[in-house]
Amino acid sequence: MLRDLEAHGELTKERGIVEPTSGNTGISLAAMARARGYHLRAVVPNKVPLEKKILLKIAGAELDVVSDELCPAPGLGDGSINLAKSHAKAQSARYAMPNQYENVHNVEAHLRTTGPEIWRQTEGKITHLFVSLGTCGTVSGASQFLRTKNPGIKVVAVQPTEGHDVPGLRNVTPLGLSKLFDSSLLDDIIEVDFRLAYTRALELCQNEGLLAGPSSGLILEGALDIIQRDKTGFGVMIFPDNIFKYVSNMIKHIPTLLDGTTP
Repeated sequence: MLRDLEAHGELTKERGIVEPTSGNTGISLAAMARARGYHLRAVVPNKVPLEKKILLKIAGAELDVVSDELCPAPGLGDGSINLAKSHAKAQSARYAMPNQYENVHNVEAHLRTTGPEIWRQTEGKITHLFVSLGTCGTVSGASQFLRTKNPGIKVVAVQPTEGHDVPGLRNVTPLGLSKLFDSSLLDDIIEVDFRLAYTRALELCQNEGLLAGPSSGLILEGALDIIQRDKTGFGVMIFPDNIFKYVSNMIKHIPTLLDGTTP
C-alpha cells in the first residue's frame, strides 16, 4: 500500500499518511513511513489497548483517539475511518490515505506472499486454513492463491461472539460493509466465545512456548472444533500477533496474572 502511494506520487516530505487502525497495520505503516521520511497520523479507536497506542507513538505516529468499535468498520457513520477520510480530503491536502479496509493492495500482498509461503512451507499438503476476520486482506489473498493450487482446501474463519473485546477482529455482521470481504472464499465460519480467546492464548504461551495474542487463541479454539469434526487433514493457523500488545486485556480477563507481582 505504501509503495502504491509512492508510485502515484501521493507522498512527499510535506504530505504524509493518515490511516484508521486498530493497531497492527498502523504500527507497520508508521515504522516504514518514518524510515522513508513520511509522517503518519493514526486514527485509533479509544478501546484499543494502551500498549498499541504507545507502540504507534514509538513507531513515530501522531494519534487521534476517537470513540469507535475495536476494529473500525466502513460505512458505520462517524468513527476512525470517516475521520481519517476527512483528513485525507481536506483542502490542505496534507495527507494521503492507504485505507487498509478497502485497499485491494491489502489483498494483493497476501496473494503474492502469504499464500505462496504457506503452500511452499507445507509442501502443498495443506487441507485447512484457519484465519480470523479483520480487514479480510489475509483471508482473501491467501485463500485466492491456495485455491489456484488446490480448490479442495477448506478455509475456516473464526469469529468472536458479539460484544467482544478482541482488538482488530470483527463479526460477520459488519463485514458485509467491507469491500475486501468475500464470503465465497470461506467454507466455514466458526463462532467462539471471546473469553476463550484469552484463556487459549495463555495456554499457547505456557504449554507451547508460542507468545501469541488473543486473536491467535480464538483461531486455535476454532481449529480444535474442526479437528473434532473432520478428524484428518493438514491444518495451518495464521496467528496474527504476539501477546505483548495485549497485556492489559489479559489482566482484565485473567486477573490472577497479577498474583504475586506487587510488593
